[in-house]
Parts: sequence; C-alpha cells; structure tokens
Amino acid sequence: MKFKMIALLIALVLILGITNSMYTVRENEYACTVRFSQIIETTSQPGLHFKVPFLDHIRYFTKATQFYDIPPSEVLTSDKQNMTVDCYILWSINDPKLFYQTLGNATVAEERLNALTYNELKTVMGTLAQADIINMEDGAKRNDIYAGIATDVDALAKQYGINVEDVKIKRFDLPDSNLNAVYNRMISERNQMAEKYTADGNYDASIIRNDVDKQVNIIVSNAQAEAAKLEAEGEAEYMRLLAEAYNTDDKKEFYEFTLALDALKQSLTGKEKTVILDGESELAQILTGAN
Repeated sequence: MKFKMIALLIALVLILGITNSMYTVRENEYACTVRFSQIIETTSQPGLHFKVPFLDHIRYFTKATQFYDIPPSEVLTSDKQNMTVDCYILWSINDPKLFYQTLGNATVAEERLNALTYNELKTVMGTLAQADIINMEDGAKRNDIYAGIATDVDALAKQYGINVEDVKIKRFDLPDSNLNAVYNRMISERNQMAEKYTADGNYDASIIRNDVDKQVNIIVSNAQAEAAKLEAEGEAEYMRLLAEAYNTDDKKEFYEFTLALDALKQSLTGKEKTVILDGESELAQILTGAN
C-alpha cells in the first residue's frame, strides 16, 4: 500500500513536471522565459515550447499595435499663450526583453510614453506662436510638425524596447480663460483683412471709373467736334446750293415770295385767322391784287 502511494506521488510529480515544462506561443505575442527575475530566453516563434518546470515562468507580451489616448495637457507657446493639447499615440513592443527589464508592463509603459510625448509637445510647441497653430492656412506644415514629434518620441522610446508608430494630435483647444480673447482677436484680424480688401477694391474701381469717364469724354468731345464740322459743311453746302439755284433776280424774287408765303402759313395756325400786313409789302399787294 505504501509502495502504491509513493508510485502515485511520483507519477503525479512527473505529470505536473511535464505539464509545467511546456508552454505555447501565439502568432501575435512574444514569450519571455523568466528565471529568478531574469529573462533567459525570448521567442516570437508560434507553437509549443519547453522550459524548466517549477523554476521558469513565462511572461507574454503582445506584438499588436496598442492605442493609448493621452490625457489632455497644457503647453505654452513661444508667445507665452497657454493651449490644451489632446492627442493619442500608437505604439508596439519591438524588444520584449528590454521592455521587461526597463518597464515591466503596459501600464508603466503608458505612463512613460505620456511623459515622453508631453515633454516633446512642450518643446516643439514652445517654438511656435499661437497664430502659427491657429490659422486658416493649409495643414501640410502642421502635419510635418506632428510627424517630427512622432519621430522624436519614437527615438526616445527605443531605450524601453518600444516602437512608436504614430503620434496624432486630435485637437488644440484654448483654455477657457483666454478663449473669448483669442476669438475676438481672430475676428478683428479678419475684419481688418476684409476692410483692406474692400479699400483696395474701391481704389481699383475708382481708377477704372476715372479711365472710363476720361475715354467717354474724349469720345463725346470728338463726336461733337465731328458733328459741328459736318453741320458747318452742310450749312456751307446748303448756302452754295441756294446761291446756285437762285442766281438771277427773278429766282431771288420767287424765293423771297415763297418764304413770305411760308411765313404767312405759319402765322395762320390756330383759331385766329386775321393777318395785318403793310400795304406797301409785296405780299399784301399780291393778296389784294394790287400787282
């Protein structure tokens, strides 16, 4: 009976030893063999692996990209203006042994990344004026700045076995204390720009109007001069034709007679049909049959 108990105990120890000597590694993780708080082996090869039972234990670290939403924090711009920065970071472990030795777990890693990112943001934003950050220009320049921040944070995180894939700025906010003041300043600047554009437009319009008025006056003046010239030439031609048409005394007398009849006709318009003529006038003599 005693022999059976000893054999059963030995079998149980063997089973536990064999079970404890095996471990598996998934596709998306690292496995670190730890012995006396020291990593003696690291593998990323998926499948079944072996270790010293009861002496070694396994620490797993994910290979996947991890997302960390950094709490909003305030930075100071070069013109001594406070701004609140809200950002997040994408990171992964590229050296599990170094990561374990320097940080140990993801919680500590995020605290360290928070500090690294904030210090870098504070340094970079300290070189920029608030107007350089809050403006209506193309965002390509700001994207270059953000990419530079990610590169610098990644370089600092290498000492912890971390690869920083990206640092994204979600938004820049203004503290409530100076939010209205900044908005009012922006509105004032836009109004000044609008007034300048309006003044420039009015100035250009006045130049165009003055030029058009000048051209119109020149055209009208030339047209009036040409009309006066044509009128004078017409009058001269008219007098020449009259002189040619009535170049004898009989023709002159007939012309004067027709003019007198036209004058009489004009005077007889309306209700009044009475005409007073001098008895010595040729028209009166013709009408009375004195001639």
